[in-house]
This record gives sequence, C-alpha cells and structure tokens, in this order.
Amino acid sequence: MFPKGFLWGGAISGSQAEGGFDSGGKGLSMADLLPYGDRRFKSMLNGTDALKNYNSENFYYPSHTGINFYEHYETDIKLLANLGLKAFRFSITWSRIYPIGTESSPNKDGLKFYDRVIDCCLENNIEPLVTIDHFDTPVGLVKKYGAWRDRKMIGAYLNLCQTLFERYKNKVKYWITFNEMNMILNLPFVGGGLCYDKKDNLTQLKYQAAHYQLVASAAATKMAHQVNPKMQIGCMLAAGEVYPYSCNPKDILMALQKNREQYFFSDVQVRGYYPNYIKQYLVRNNISLNITLEDKKILKNTVDFVSLSYYSTHCVSSDKEVSKNKTKGNVFSSVENPYIKSSEWGWQIDPIGLRITLNNLYDRYQKPLFIVENGLGAIDVLDENERIHDDYRIDYLSKHIDAMSEAIDDGVELMGYCIWGCIDIVSASTGEMKKRYGLIYVDKDDEGNGSLNRIKKDSFYWYKKVIQKNGIN
Repeated sequence: MFPKGFLWGGAISGSQAEGGFDSGGKGLSMADLLPYGDRRFKSMLNGTDALKNYNSENFYYPSHTGINFYEHYETDIKLLANLGLKAFRFSITWSRIYPIGTESSPNKDGLKFYDRVIDCCLENNIEPLVTIDHFDTPVGLVKKYGAWRDRKMIGAYLNLCQTLFERYKNKVKYWITFNEMNMILNLPFVGGGLCYDKKDNLTQLKYQAAHYQLVASAAATKMAHQVNPKMQIGCMLAAGEVYPYSCNPKDILMALQKNREQYFFSDVQVRGYYPNYIKQYLVRNNISLNITLEDKKILKNTVDFVSLSYYSTHCVSSDKEVSKNKTKGNVFSSVENPYIKSSEWGWQIDPIGLRITLNNLYDRYQKPLFIVENGLGAIDVLDENERIHDDYRIDYLSKHIDAMSEAIDDGVELMGYCIWGCIDIVSASTGEMKKRYGLIYVDKDDEGNGSLNRIKKDSFYWYKKVIQKNGIN
C-alpha cells in the first residue's frame, strides 16, 4: 500500500531535454561535447577525446537541441499536470547559470528560465525535485581546473548552490546534489569532467575527484539547511543489486565487493565518514587521497534522503568462462543472468531486484528512499492513427510498481517514484532518440529531424490512472 502523499513523478535532465545550448547566455557544458555516433562512448570515458575532436559544424551533438524543452517547457509541464504528476524531477544546467563557471555573478537570463520552469510547476501543483549537477560540468571549468581533479571545484560548485538555494528557498523543497555520483568510476568524463592520459593513475584520479564531490555535497547539504531548515537534500546512486552468479563463495565475495563499490558513495553521504572497507581498498591499491581535517568535519553533514536510479541488477562470476557471457548495452559490466529477460538494448529486466535493492538500502541506512529514475528504453512505433500502443512499457512499469509496493509492505520508507523520462528525451548513453523512455512521444529522429510534436502514448493514460488510485491495482 502506497502512503498518502506519495510523490508520483517523472524525470528528465537538462542536457537531454533542454536544447538551446547557446541561448540565453548559456556556456558550453560537458554534455555538449558528446557527439552522436561511434565516438560518443569514448568521449564519455575521457574528456581529452571530447575536447580535442569537438566540431559542431561537422558532427551532430544531440544535447544542442534536445527536445527543445527550453522553448516548450510550459506546454510540456501542462502535459505533465494533465498526467497528474505530483513531482517533476529536472536538473539545473550549471553553464546556464555560470556559463564558464568562475563568474562572480550569475547569468540573469539563465536564472529567469528556471524561475519560469519552477513557477510553472508550482502553478500546476507539481513539486519540483531539482538535481543540481546532472553530468553537465561547464567546459570552462574542465579547461581551467581539469574539472573535479582540482579542489577548487568545490568552491565553484558551492557558488552555484548558494545562488540556487537563496533564490528558490521558498519554492523548491527537494534537492539532489549530484546525479548518480558512483558513475564517476565507470565514465570519468561524464561523472567528473575528467581528462586524462597514460601518465595519470586513473584509479587515484577517480577516487580523488569523488572525494571532492563528496565534500562538495556535504557542504551543500549544510548550506541548504542553513538557508531553509525545511529543505530536504538527497544523495543519488545508480543502484541495482549485484548478484553472485552461483553459490561459489568466490562469486559471493566478488558480489559483496562490487556492491560496496557503489555503496561507498552513499555510505559517506549518509553516515558522514569513510567506511573501513574503502580505506583498506585505497591502501591495497597504493592510493593516497588529499583528505584534510576540515574535509572530515564537513562530511559529517549528512543527507536527508537517499535517491536512486534503478534499471537493472547485475551479476558477477569468478569463473573466467562464465564471465565471457556479458550483457550488452550497459555501462556496468555484468554477466548475463539466465533467469531474467533483457530489453532491446541488453538491459536485464528484474522487478524483484528492485524490491531487493530497496530493502538492502533501507536496512543499511534507515533513511527515506526516493526512486528518481526507472523506465524502459524501447523503440516505439506510431500506428496509422498516430497512436503508440506501448504495452511492453506498461508491463515493465507495472511490475516495478508492484515490487515497490511489496518493498513498502516489507517496511521500506519510500517517498516517491519518478518514471524516466516522463517525456521522450535524448538517450544519455547512446545519443539516440529511437531509444525512447517517455510516456509522451516526441517527433524527432536520431539525426535531429522532426516536428517535435508531442503525442500521448497508451502508457500516459495508464500511469494517469495509477496516480489517481495511488498505485492500487
């Protein structure tokens, strides 16, 4: 049974939806350097390639146009209000507020845009859920500091936070400091704006950058509570339980270690200190981080809730032959689980895994949880009547909502649930439009062509009933 006041929502990110990459005084964002096509994944790993090969005249960059939410925000939010959303998760594009990242004062046009977005949400009785940094480090900060490899990034980030918290202190209650912070270990440029070469110790670099982000997140949490004690600040994980492939103790130990790799980030943000297992990992790998006494003091400012994205569970094996059978299309390396099916992009579909993940997170932290991303990427086809019959998406979402309900019955405290993305947006991993997640179809193809017309899918009407009945049946 879902609690009264449960926040049924939907989610997008600025870089995948807004467009208007050079409008209103906006500067270049890290996401603006990620092209469509074969070079995209390499660019997501290492910013050196992204910076070196950026050429907006010869390559198509999907974030430059997105779905033009920058100009369509009002009609889009009204569509979401018609859907019945209680919460709308979106991100602030950092370089729209501070185009280079080191300015002494914010870009007024950028702030006015978010003024309108937030006011439009509130006018339509939708709670804004704002992500401060959603994989969009300003290119100016990448060039000046090397992004999160430098401690100076903490000050630049907190400057952005101060501007946002003061301006929206009476309008935005729920904030997420960083999107999927653990992604920095898998996609260093996307997660931390990192450029590197063979001279760098990459593991050292990633964990040092992660430390600076953890300090920045804790300092932002303290700042928000000082500006308005009623603000709720959350951390965020790219979550999904890692299973052992078998009951071989080696597989079980490997799964424990892989789970700790993601839990490290939320452990610090919820508990306020580095756990022993990560300290030992750093020692074993000869990694010495720049951690000051002041850092340790700041880290004690812990979050109010834990938010997560959930798309799939993962599987590991100590058997080299078994490990050759990997799933495709996922950032996280995973052995294929023979007991569950996969999406068109190779993401394994595991609703029961969501229940397991929620229970493990709540057992670990006893903090409210908020699912801020969950959805199915699929190819949607318009029929002769311009309708999209996406029963496969309804099936996916209904099974995951059932799993959420069961987790609540298990005793998990769950604040809300945001479908990713409530409207079709550019895929972050591939840059495609054909990999659609939305309940609302956007007429645009992989090359950026289309009318941008919005069309409600069958899943739109289904989710509307789910919200009206607060998840009952």
